Amino acid sequence: MPTSDVLLREILLIGGGHAHLGVLRSFARRPLRGARLTLVAREAEAIYSGMLPGLVAGRFTPDEVVIDLPRLARAAGARFLRAEMTGLDLPAGRVLLQGERPALRFDLVSLNLGAVPALVPGAAEHALVLRPFDRFLAGWHDLLARAAGAARPLAVLVVGAGAAGVEVALALRHRLGAAARIGLLSAATEALPEKAEAASRAAQRALARAEVTLVPDARVVRVAADAVILEDGRRLGSDAVVWAAGAAPPGWLRETGLALCSRGFVAVDAALRSTADPRVFAAGDVATVLPHPRPRAGVFAVRQGPPLARNLRLAAAGRAPRPFRPQRRYLALLSTVTGAIAAWGPLALTGGWALRLKDHIDRRWIRMHAGMPPMRPAAAAPVEEAMRCGGCGAKLPAPVLARVLAALPRGAPDAAIPLGLETPDDAALLTPPAAPGRLLVQTVDMFRAPLDDPFLFGRIAATHALGDIAAMGGEPRAALAIAGLPPMAEALQEADLLAMLRGGQTVLEAAGARLVGGHSAEAAEPMLGFAVTGEVAADRVLRRNGLVPGQVLVLTKPLGTGALLAAAMQSRARAAWLEAALGRMQENPFPHARLLLAHGATAAADVTGFGLLGHLLEMLRASGVAAVLDPVAVPALPGAEAVLEGGIRSTLDPGNRAAALPAVTGTEALAPARLALLLDPQTAGGLLAGVPAERAPACLAALRGAGCEAAAIGRVQAGKSGISLQPHHMEGV
Repeated sequence: MPTSDVLLREILLIGGGHAHLGVLRSFARRPLRGARLTLVAREAEAIYSGMLPGLVAGRFTPDEVVIDLPRLARAAGARFLRAEMTGLDLPAGRVLLQGERPALRFDLVSLNLGAVPALVPGAAEHALVLRPFDRFLAGWHDLLARAAGAARPLAVLVVGAGAAGVEVALALRHRLGAAARIGLLSAATEALPEKAEAASRAAQRALARAEVTLVPDARVVRVAADAVILEDGRRLGSDAVVWAAGAAPPGWLRETGLALCSRGFVAVDAALRSTADPRVFAAGDVATVLPHPRPRAGVFAVRQGPPLARNLRLAAAGRAPRPFRPQRRYLALLSTVTGAIAAWGPLALTGGWALRLKDHIDRRWIRMHAGMPPMRPAAAAPVEEAMRCGGCGAKLPAPVLARVLAALPRGAPDAAIPLGLETPDDAALLTPPAAPGRLLVQTVDMFRAPLDDPFLFGRIAATHALGDIAAMGGEPRAALAIAGLPPMAEALQEADLLAMLRGGQTVLEAAGARLVGGHSAEAAEPMLGFAVTGEVAADRVLRRNGLVPGQVLVLTKPLGTGALLAAAMQSRARAAWLEAALGRMQENPFPHARLLLAHGATAAADVTGFGLLGHLLEMLRASGVAAVLDPVAVPALPGAEAVLEGGIRSTLDPGNRAAALPAVTGTEALAPARLALLLDPQTAGGLLAGVPAERAPACLAALRGAGCEAAAIGRVQAGKSGISLQPHHMEGV
């Protein structure tokens, strides 16, 4: 019997907390065969909590305090999905996610997504809440701007005098200086009430030196737009409130059926396994280790990483997890901006040496997670099985397809589609256009997955396929899916196929089309495409041969997806760059196409695999005209030129160069990265259209008003079909 590598189990890591970073490091060093590891997190770049006060104080830049979660996941051979958990369906073994994403099935799941702020009425609306950190930083930049432009010092109140509140209050004092008066509200009589007396006194001395006013016995019951109201009736006026108090469990935990501690956090045993369900593990602030209760401090989550990784391996192998005992004492280092407090049990020392030690530890932590090289996933286990068939024997199993089709939502009945997913048959039935002068338009696109997330892959594949219909000036009606998945356990195939199709379905539905059927088969790697049918008015068809001399060339999306996806595969693209590219790749092209038509466009194409120069040359040759292209005016996605300057190119770059550059002049004066951008193959790229010059300004204004990053990048002129690159040619348009 032949042996093949087939994935058999799904392990979900929910949250990018400290413990899960340790799990990923462990799996990067030693992959777990036969299991697929998936990290699910609300953010792609996790801000390291230990360095947040230093960021607020201006001691660190944002780049110095973030951990790139997709890059770390790739190093561990894991998938990364950016999504937010909203619940747990234990009987079905599924994690529920926010929005239109299908639930994720699991064999084992680990929760390390932290606590949520314990808020009083009005805090969510009127306070700058410390967690989640990315949302706090967005509000922090607004506060900086307000303080800089204020006619008087702002009254800023920090609620919560624990470690986070003390550090943030001192950081605010340092950063805002004379532009603000800082007050720190403590529900107790002192700062750091959870620490020993020596640490509390040291914190109060640091606050006094920094002229931060400590307000004791200040139990906040409500936050108003201009004040906080205390339990004893006092009203403290404020221009800004920073909420750093309290930690609460996510509200959805109560509905999961998991055993919870008295405060509502997940109750786990000494092996970090739920006391109610052996498939569920939890660590960090979201969990309470019943045999060994400890404060909710980052150091304990860090120390839980190795035992959590070990116990996930044991559980995946069907063996009993092993308990561990956390330390009782730990070194706490609290930044006072100019120094730090080092607290160990009843002892506390202060000084610049403590800050240098803290910086060393924090920077080492970041380096541990930023410098891991990518690895090829090696998580499959050899399984003895019959030789896998080709032909129709390579189709996905019928039960998988039946369950996926049953799970996909059905739209309202549509007379134009008398036979579709609602009543599956050998083929779908469509009603031809009833209005005279209407034509059917059809296209098909398919490619392999450029990212780990099957739901986003489905959305991008659908957007890419719809681009051809939009470029023709048409409106989509129906689509057939063509899907391929590698051999793996049926449950995993079912989950991935459902996520891919549901992702595509959300895009199709938003564009006015219905998914009516398709075909699936086994493949060496995930693949997805759509055959789309639409209709168009015969007198409004946009074709490539419609360019006219004098027209302005308008591009509706920035370039760079090919380079950024290539960089991501090599772990050389920042998560923020990739997130921006993924967002553009999911943009619905039809509102842009309609605006182009409304402003007199006579020709269009979607910019995809052949790059901007290749697709423009196709239009010029079909129309018998030439063009002047302004390379400076062509918009680029964030980070695209940086990775191109680093020498990263798509595998299509050589072919695009060979096909396009013989017909292009002016390349010698262009920077190599900018020329590479013009040749870069695009996935779900923008529309390139010819618009009458006199209507181009209004067209651009309308597109930009619709959220489109449109640009005038060149002009059509008479002459032999070719492109002349002339920088700054489109300035002022």
